[in-house]
Amino acid sequence: MAAHPASFFIDSARRTISLESAAVSALGDDIGPAFAEACKTLLATEGRVVVTGMGKSGHIAGKIAATLASTGTPAFFVHPGEASHGDMGMITRQDCVLALSNSGTTAEILTLLPLIKRLGVPLISITGQPESELALASDTHLLAAVETEACPLNLAPTSSTTASLVMGDALAIATLEARGFTAEEFAFSHPGGALGRKLLLRVADVMANGDEIPCVMPNSPLIDALDEITRKGLGMTTVVSEDQTLLGVFTDGDLRRAVEHQIDLTTTPLEAVMTTGAQTVTEDVLAAEAVGLMERHKISALVVVDEALIVRGVVTLLALLKAGIS
Repeated sequence: MAAHPASFFIDSARRTISLESAAVSALGDDIGPAFAEACKTLLATEGRVVVTGMGKSGHIAGKIAATLASTGTPAFFVHPGEASHGDMGMITRQDCVLALSNSGTTAEILTLLPLIKRLGVPLISITGQPESELALASDTHLLAAVETEACPLNLAPTSSTTASLVMGDALAIATLEARGFTAEEFAFSHPGGALGRKLLLRVADVMANGDEIPCVMPNSPLIDALDEITRKGLGMTTVVSEDQTLLGVFTDGDLRRAVEHQIDLTTTPLEAVMTTGAQTVTEDVLAAEAVGLMERHKISALVVVDEALIVRGVVTLLALLKAGIS
């Protein structure tokens, strides 16, 4: 095999990207009433959307099913070959079927058509051939035709699978918007990921509370605040009244300034040097919002209070970072 210069690979990549981009752009011209009807069918489905496809279309179908499921439309993938050997039992009369086949003549899918019709479930298809057997048998057909594959032999599914994938994404996003699907609902489908943590984790989940909260009275000497900061290890202490109402905070920075001004740590009451007007949050605030608040005010901790300004906890930037919030 002859060696090729770097330009050979770069030119090939650019050609592929250009061809697939053109295929995706052309999809917009074919979006019309059929697409709207497909969306209405998905929204009206009481069961699940069963997505199927063979070969490379099967891989795309699996991804579309996953995207639908994570954006508010319950869906799963069924292999058409396995469906002929028992997996048709996974499809109920409350479902709908979304079938992918570029040619529209995939034998494994065509074999299922009489069974799908017998169940009486809606059939949506995405093909590159509007007059194909699958397209004509469908209740709703979406055209994802391409002029040529990115493969120089015009054989390997490339542009066609990209077009089908984008059509599936368009269906998922259109139905997401129609449902009014929220970011919090999305997070419930992704609890293990970084996005899920940002959208689900709240201050109450990561704050120090109970005996972990550093607190001193305003008439206590500075040395007591120093001892509390050291013992609790949060780099600050709250200053509270007898009923635990927040009066202020005293931080490592306040301590350094006190030392610089040679303030007597054993006799000076904390109320003389504490910082009032401390930044606070409530327990139900999203952890990601707490991070943003700290960044804006260039601080490393927030006091967590209730509506009456009673101290409920302390949340630190370090704790949030350890929880994966950034």
